[in-house]
Amino acid sequence: MKGNILALLENGMIPLHEVLNVVRMVKKEAVEKINPLIITQASSLTSLQMESSLVDFIIIMGRSQDFPGDRLFEEFLRVLKPGGEIFFHLTLDAVKENTTSSLERKLLVAGFADIEMVRMAEVLPKGLQSFGVKGKKPFWKIGSSFSLKKPLKGLPKVEISNDMDLIDEDSLLSEEDLKKPNLPLVGDCEVGSTRKACKNCVCGRAEEEEKVQKLGVTMDQLENPQSACGSCGLGDAFRCNTCPYKGLPPFKLGQKVSTEIPISLSKF
Repeated sequence: MKGNILALLENGMIPLHEVLNVVRMVKKEAVEKINPLIITQASSLTSLQMESSLVDFIIIMGRSQDFPGDRLFEEFLRVLKPGGEIFFHLTLDAVKENTTSSLERKLLVAGFADIEMVRMAEVLPKGLQSFGVKGKKPFWKIGSSFSLKKPLKGLPKVEISNDMDLIDEDSLLSEEDLKKPNLPLVGDCEVGSTRKACKNCVCGRAEEEEKVQKLGVTMDQLENPQSACGSCGLGDAFRCNTCPYKGLPPFKLGQKVSTEIPISLSKF
C-alpha cells in the first residue's frame, strides 16, 4: 500500500508498527512508501485540521463505545480521497450487536459505502473483545447527478425461412363469410306518435296514417286513447255523434286502438 495514512488513537500512545500491522491485516498487502499521520488523545476532537481529499486510509483505534464522536464522521469523509477506505479497530469489554450496528449506521449516514464488519484474529486478555468495521468513500460526490441510459428494448426478430409454409389468409374465409349480410329493415312505428312515415315507407306506417286520416282521428288519439265521458271505448252504440272514435272497434282506455277494420264501416 502507498499513500497517506491517518491514525486516530483514543487515549495514550501506541507504537507505529502496531498501527501498520492493523493496516496490513485490513488491506492484506505490504505497506511501503506511506506518509503516516498519528493523532493521539483524539477523544476530544470535533474536526480535522487538514485539507479535503488528502488521505488514502484512515484507521481509528480505541476502547470506548463513544469514540469517535458523531461530528468526526463527516470529517472522515471530507479528508478521504475518492475511493479511500476507513477502518475502525475497537477493543471493548464486551462487544454488543447494537455497538456494531450503530457504527455501521453512522458510516452509512455520513455517506460511506461498502460497509462491512471484519473479524479480528487477535489474542487479547480475558474479558476483552475486538472487532473491526470498514467502509469506503464513493468515487462520486454527494449531491452529484448523472443521466441514466435506458436500455433500448427492440421488438423480437422473427426469422422466416423459405421452408416454412405460409397460410393464405383468404383461404380461411368461406363463401358464406364473403356474402353481404341482409340486415333487417328497421321500422319506426313504435318510436312515437310524433314520427311520420318516410317517403319510401315499407314498415306499414304510411298505410296506418292513411287510415287515420280517413277516420278523422290523430295518431295520438290512436296510440293513447282517452275519453272524457268514459263511453268512447265501449263501441259505437255508446258513442255520441261527435265522438272522434266513431266507426272504430271497442278498445280499452290507454291502450292502442286497432284500425284493422274495413274503411267503409266508419260511415255507420
